[in-house]
Amino acid sequence: MRSPLDRLRHAIAFELIALVIAIPLGALAFHQPLGDMGVVGVGSAVIAMLWNMVFNYGFDLMLRRVRGTTEKTPRWRVLHAVTFEVGMLLILMPFIAWYLQISLWQAFVMDLAFSVFYMCYALVFNWGYDRLFPLPEWQEAQPR
Repeated sequence: MRSPLDRLRHAIAFELIALVIAIPLGALAFHQPLGDMGVVGVGSAVIAMLWNMVFNYGFDLMLRRVRGTTEKTPRWRVLHAVTFEVGMLLILMPFIAWYLQISLWQAFVMDLAFSVFYMCYALVFNWGYDRLFPLPEWQEAQPR
């Protein structure tokens, strides 16, 4: 499994790259001031970073118990991304509605759009991260 420092590096890199992409796109797509989307983006990133570390640790424990390894097949990667984003949707919707002074429905639609973006982004980012920083246990599991 990944160390706490590796999980922290993963979470910070994930959120910083996502913010650079998501804040301008969100401001443009939802006709919100860039500054307001920046606050929502940074606030969401802090919440997401904490959720990321907790969720990924729990997911890895479950994966190791179910499969005997933390290596993810494409199917497990999709399940990982979807379940992570469902949790984020439930956590962030009230925050977005409150800060932007919009209805829960508008916040839901906005959050859902960000969730779709983040699911796709998470799939690509995590796959790349695992290739860039593979775990030794994965090398041992490879057939020779």
